[in-house]
Amino acid sequence: MNKIYIIDVTNRDGVQTAKLGLSKLEKTLVNMYLNEMGIFQSEFGFPTTRHESLYLQANLELAEMGVLQPIRLAGWLRAIADDVETAFRLVPNIKHLNLSISTSHQMIEGKFKGKKTQDDVKQLMVEATEAAKAHGAESIGINAEDASRTDLDFLIEFALAAKEHGADRFRYCDTLGYDNPFTIYDTAKKLAEVVGLPIELHCHGDLGMAVANSLAGAKGVIDGGQDAYINTTINGIGERCGNADLVAVVLAVTKSKDFAERYQLGQPIDLAKSWQIANFTSYAFDVPIPINQPGVGPNAFAHASGIHADGVLKDPENYELYNYEELGRGEPEYVDTGREICTGQYSGISGFRHVMGQLPGETALTFASTEEAYRILELVRYANVESHKRLVEAELIFIAKYPEIAKKLLTMRPLDYQD
Repeated sequence: MNKIYIIDVTNRDGVQTAKLGLSKLEKTLVNMYLNEMGIFQSEFGFPTTRHESLYLQANLELAEMGVLQPIRLAGWLRAIADDVETAFRLVPNIKHLNLSISTSHQMIEGKFKGKKTQDDVKQLMVEATEAAKAHGAESIGINAEDASRTDLDFLIEFALAAKEHGADRFRYCDTLGYDNPFTIYDTAKKLAEVVGLPIELHCHGDLGMAVANSLAGAKGVIDGGQDAYINTTINGIGERCGNADLVAVVLAVTKSKDFAERYQLGQPIDLAKSWQIANFTSYAFDVPIPINQPGVGPNAFAHASGIHADGVLKDPENYELYNYEELGRGEPEYVDTGREICTGQYSGISGFRHVMGQLPGETALTFASTEEAYRILELVRYANVESHKRLVEAELIFIAKYPEIAKKLLTMRPLDYQD
């Protein structure tokens, strides 16, 4: 039986969202949470972008250390051979790539302004794929941007060329959220049958159907005889109206009527991590979780109607499709009502040691010497300067546990820096 895998693109599509962004430390924590949750792959950044290179290298080091394992870390870049060369120059040990280029008539005419044809687009993709293979890339996904508005015959031709030259997966991008569950099912099934490659479904929410389209597309791919890879972002954060929400997709795959019996996840996903990852990402982006967000929204398990409240008190399954504890909710929240010592860019050593020693349970940290405490405090100060907000427990623990990695994440190179 073919299976469904999750590729989260928060650290690529999510951070491209207008007016939003993440620090390199926050992006790293997102990768760690995704790994703990059991996500197959994180599209963790842009290997051709200079300010990303140390962050990407640091996360690959964490993978080599076994910290970011078994999750795959994949870079996103344009399907241009020169960009592939730049990627491997800046991040030599990158192993997984997604190469992207526009394929629709609208994009070819509207973006390239007559300077490129469909054949040119296909040739650029082929050259980029061959360059990635020459550099030893372990997996290559080929992305057809605006695939849902691309002529199907050309889309098949394009995908077959990608397969012929060594691509491992084909990403069908519903870039403008133009598809609906019926059209994406038909297209995805046809691509899977004719091209014979695993298919990724990359869906946007411009018409409010990103999760539904992702599920329908995955069904089409599996019915067509291939593994399906659904792209998600945490809390659905993404360009314009967002992407398919990670938690909602996993809930839909595992809980929706008659679906999980035939269309199963390829590896276990720990739904109990949902609350934690959603809340951290909300903090990091500084975007509240929508009140009606599936599973993790403030109202997901709230009942006001008399009939509903009575029914759920008698048996939660009367009005709840899944239990809040499955999502990792229900842990007690502690609120200090008295004195509070914070740590930030101007913190002193006494206050810092107090904060680290007061972390709850086994996470409380002490230092072997004042010198060690000062070293970690200095990194915490820089992290606070970069993020411009109070650091949370997970960030403090990460810095104390992996100071050399944190140092790399917090290091910015000037434009005239020479490798």
